[in-house]
Amino acid sequence: MTRPLRWLAWLLGVPLTLTILFLLGTWIGSSIPRNGDWAEPTQGVEILIETNGIHTGIVMPLVTPQKDWRSAFPAADLGNPYRPYTHVSVSWGEREVFLNTPTWADLTLGTAIGAAFGGDGLLHAAHYVRPAPSADIRPLRITETQYARLVAEIERQVLPPDQRKLHAGYAPYDVFYDAPGTYHLGNTCNQWTSDTLAAAGIRTGWWTPLPGGVMKWVPQL
Repeated sequence: MTRPLRWLAWLLGVPLTLTILFLLGTWIGSSIPRNGDWAEPTQGVEILIETNGIHTGIVMPLVTPQKDWRSAFPAADLGNPYRPYTHVSVSWGEREVFLNTPTWADLTLGTAIGAAFGGDGLLHAAHYVRPAPSADIRPLRITETQYARLVAEIERQVLPPDQRKLHAGYAPYDVFYDAPGTYHLGNTCNQWTSDTLAAAGIRTGWWTPLPGGVMKWVPQL
């Protein structure tokens, strides 16, 4: 093999090898359970875990005895504040990825590389009216104690209104807020979802940078 061909093989082989190792690592890491002895209770609070194919989020009742999310995520911040919203979906991610990549088709190489090596965090809040379960939004029942812990974990990411900036969402029913935290390959939007669930005592995977690693732990109806 000539030297130029060897260089070409190296240039093509290294990214391919790294991609394969990354995918293998995500499959292994997401298959190792945290809170492995957790079992879904027969009574409690029903949340939902959703995915749009790139991001995952935690969907919660807008108002429960444990938490009224209307003060943290007011409908007045939405393009359409007048619908009778019943649930709010909360997720965390990197600023540029969140604002500019609603789908995989919108993801550019520059945005992906920048996010992989560190980016500012944002919270995404989407408001729903009686969301119907499906393959992409799966119900999960947890105890009231676990839900209180889930709420407390999410509250740590919610800045006071006077300390955060609003950013337009993808639709009239969602919005982004400035949030603490730094995004990188070890702390992705999907890792945030599984870390938040794990902190509440709910079974999930150890390393879940991709949405499938989160959703595999939430059975479909």
